[in-house]
Amino acid sequence: MALPVRSVISGSIFLGDCCHARLYSFAAPSVLYRRTQYKATATKMASANAQGRPKTIDSHLHIWASPQEAADKYPYFPGQEPTLPGHLDFLLQCMEEASVEGALIVQPINHKFDHSLVTSVLKKHPTKFVGCCLANPAENGTGVKQLEDLILKDGYRAVRFNPYLWPSGQQMTNEVGKAMFSRAGELGVPVGFMCMKGLNLHISEITELCTEFPSTAVLLDHLAFCKPPLNDEEKLAFSELLELSRFPQVYVKFSALFRVSRMSSPYLDLVPLLAEVVSNFGANRVMWGSDFPYVVPESGYKGAKEAACLIASRASLSSSEVEWIMGKTVMQLFQGQWLP
Repeated sequence: MALPVRSVISGSIFLGDCCHARLYSFAAPSVLYRRTQYKATATKMASANAQGRPKTIDSHLHIWASPQEAADKYPYFPGQEPTLPGHLDFLLQCMEEASVEGALIVQPINHKFDHSLVTSVLKKHPTKFVGCCLANPAENGTGVKQLEDLILKDGYRAVRFNPYLWPSGQQMTNEVGKAMFSRAGELGVPVGFMCMKGLNLHISEITELCTEFPSTAVLLDHLAFCKPPLNDEEKLAFSELLELSRFPQVYVKFSALFRVSRMSSPYLDLVPLLAEVVSNFGANRVMWGSDFPYVVPESGYKGAKEAACLIASRASLSSSEVEWIMGKTVMQLFQGQWLP
């Protein structure tokens, strides 16, 4: 159930550092009501780990084989050889340094539809990672069976729709796309959309799918690739993102900040965008993601987490809202995965 959207907080100040700052405020009654609602929901799920700190969960990252692993067992897809390291040990090191307890691993294009590497990691770390597979939109419809196998046999709990993998001239609303989207909803698996070339190119498809299949949850990767708008076209795209909040099954990933900001880290031009997204969707439908390993040369992994926390504080979000964005939202979506 969606929580009430945030309203203006008057007289509030943050004391502390990063995500776990304390908010001291003189709140209006509507704010107190909203916090009560957050608290009531939070009592039904774990809000803190053994040390009493809310868990931080990364809703969007990738891994791929090291060159040695690729040579031995997990080959790269031809032409998609990575240009930077993204192997498991490197990820685990980064997560430990940043105090990130879990993550959603999105199948990388570097291995395309060969999920064997990510599957092996999910089996090795079943309580740390959730898998998001990559939908195969082949015209012969074999992708539907592949999707079912990845979910039912290999334990994947999300699927990514990359519109640029659809056959030329085809849209995600074609027969195969609707079959996969519908089946994902039946299996309780959210669908993530990667609108790298612009939300305006895909908004009609996303709207049609959400309307026709309201039981399928939707994840919009990387703020739906909406940058701080500088012209009417960009303003329209951002307003279309906000309008998608009318569909209760739609969630927004506040992820890959370096891709959508026009500034260097800590990406403070995203402050007003995050404030508006939270105002429209509610913090319990927004989730932080790093986009590891691409983020490492941009801000560093730990720096990505710290930037998100700083943006949230500058947007005058409450401590409860920050906790939802930094972990509770994705924990609620994939219930039973990251235990306290």
